[in-house]
Amino acid sequence: MTPVRKRPLQGKIALVAGATRGAGRGIAIALGEAGATVYCTGRSSRRHRVPAGRPETIEETAELVTAAGGRGVAVRVDHTQPREVKKLMARIQRKHKGLDILANDIWGGDPLTEFGKAFWKTNLENGLHMLVQAIHSHIITAYYAVPLMLGRRGIIFEITDGDAFYYRGNLFYDLVKISVIRLAFAMARELRKRHIVSVAVTPGFLRSEAVLEHFGVTEANWKDAGKRTPPGRKTRVVHDAAADFMVSESPRYVGRAVVALAGDPKVKNKSGRVFSSWGLAREYGFPDLDGTRPDWGRYAQKRYGKYKICDEQFYSYWVPGLIEMIFPDWF
Repeated sequence: MTPVRKRPLQGKIALVAGATRGAGRGIAIALGEAGATVYCTGRSSRRHRVPAGRPETIEETAELVTAAGGRGVAVRVDHTQPREVKKLMARIQRKHKGLDILANDIWGGDPLTEFGKAFWKTNLENGLHMLVQAIHSHIITAYYAVPLMLGRRGIIFEITDGDAFYYRGNLFYDLVKISVIRLAFAMARELRKRHIVSVAVTPGFLRSEAVLEHFGVTEANWKDAGKRTPPGRKTRVVHDAAADFMVSESPRYVGRAVVALAGDPKVKNKSGRVFSSWGLAREYGFPDLDGTRPDWGRYAQKRYGKYKICDEQFYSYWVPGLIEMIFPDWF
């Protein structure tokens, strides 16, 4: 007799904003594995392509969610446009009476980022556009999503890069990734009495579609990249050391981190913090697609040197805050 597969998020309604590719797609599929209905949104659809030079679409992601055991629903949305986001939320409210999970993964900043270049020498228009595309969009989406979560013990995930406060190599990129960590914290402070959790989550060295293409491999044979020098194609990949790539993780890994948190009845204790896929894998015991548990943080500190993560001591400087002590009844 075949054992029944456990689906801890069966019946849950999720929205992955920015589900077209990369971490967003991995999160959407993992939520599908757990049995959720997943709205997969983004701008790249089969009927409407955006000039990103990538073939992935939200429809493909939705189909992969369904194949994994959930129900995928593709909706083309530009999350920088409040009207489009409001329309999406009205649809979810009408069909499901609410929302349980929001994963804010809207990004699209790779072609806008100029790493290792002084900010006054970068393209200012691109930098400012990145802030709109990857910070404003997250705020707009959460603004319209939270009312659907009230009374449902929902959870918001802000997807970032890195679990520390260090500088990230480009002023605008740094502002985006630190800002969404701060956004998770600020929302958690306002939502703490409403039983809605807000956390930030980072993947490690992600084997996104673009990174796999850069190394000239697929997810099926990605380890072959360690046997040769990267092809040196003109792509915007930040770090192409083959040794680092050997400690990379599939997008499903951070997706399973999201599922682990969403299914944890005590997750409220983590609200407001930033967590890593590798740290959560240690805690919850989930594997990557190949059965391994890649630990980018441990590897990076061993190879490049120690750095301090956003731990208990770090957050002790944030809570309680002066404003909360002066105005304890604001939220």
